[in-house]
Amino acid sequence: MSRARIAISFVCMGNICRSPTAEAVMRHLVREARLDGAIEIDSAGTGAWHVGESRDERSQAAGARRGMPLAGVARQFQRSDFARFDYVLALDRENLSDLVRLAPDAQARAKVHLLREFDPASPPHSDVPDPYYGDVDGFERVFDICEAACRGLLEHLRRTHGLV
Repeated sequence: MSRARIAISFVCMGNICRSPTAEAVMRHLVREARLDGAIEIDSAGTGAWHVGESRDERSQAAGARRGMPLAGVARQFQRSDFARFDYVLALDRENLSDLVRLAPDAQARAKVHLLREFDPASPPHSDVPDPYYGDVDGFERVFDICEAACRGLLEHLRRTHGLV
């Protein structure tokens, strides 16, 4: 019996730092767990100003140091994406609000969560901080935060969807 793939989109503002970092971390964890065929992973931004641009060089460098490359180019999350994804994971509360407003109905709104909800050590309603205007350490911290949350997310997917 073949199981339908679980589709996840990580969403931040511009899709060049935080959401591609979460995407890279989750791809790495899913590959390690040998669940590549069961989980589809994507990222996007709520804003359009970086569409088509490569990932932030500082994020790419942090990912390369960890063996988690950030691939692809920025894209904007579309209302139609709600039909494609089972989980729409906002990296902060501002993007969460934007996604809830964009959702066409209650079923779509139910797919929207904060990424850090899946990290049991994270305080409630925690954001992944935006490292864009900071130094290199901020990008490393975002990787650490995303890794903790994505590990919790993977555990949630295993429990909820019976993945082994």
